[in-house]
Order: sequence, then structure tokens, then C-alpha cells
Amino acid sequence: MTAALNDAFRTVTRIRIAAFLSGCDEAEFRAVQEYCDLSPSNLSKNVSALEEMGYVAVRKGYVGKTPRTWLALTDSGRSALVGHMAALQEIADSAARHA
Repeated sequence: MTAALNDAFRTVTRIRIAAFLSGCDEAEFRAVQEYCDLSPSNLSKNVSALEEMGYVAVRKGYVGKTPRTWLALTDSGRSALVGHMAALQEIADSAARHA
């Protein structure tokens, strides 16, 4: 195996968040929350962990007078996700060869 699993994506929740963000430049917190079917606190907790690792960028601002939060996958987050998915694919391919 050449690719390595990334501990940042040890949960399906974090993979889903990163995968959703990989398909856009940036997304509103609520859109990610709804897509991933998470409570605000669960999304916030996971985003904070990914942000600490440098994988997600968080931007706060306003739309009119309403506060909003936008999330974006960083370049290092994108690379980490691609590497993690490659490692999972290698595992799946190996299992298929030995089935």
C-alpha cells in the first residue's frame, strides 16, 4: 500500500463534510449542515477539528444584518482528502483481489 489513511478523516462525518466542500469554492454553514444531516453543534465540533488541522477555512460575515458562516476546503485539506480516498481505494482493491 502506498497511500496512507489520514486520521483527520477517521469518521464518516468528516469525510462527508470535506467531500461536500470539495465540490465548491465555499459553502454556507447551514447548507453543509443540511447536506450532512448534522446538528449545528456536531458540525461546528467537526469543522473546528478540521480547521485546527488546516483543512477547512472558516469565514464569518453578514448578509444584511444576519450573521453567516462560510466554510471552504483548503488546498491542504483537498490534498489530504484525495490521499485518504486513495488509501481507501487501495484497501478496497486489495480486498477485491483477495476475495
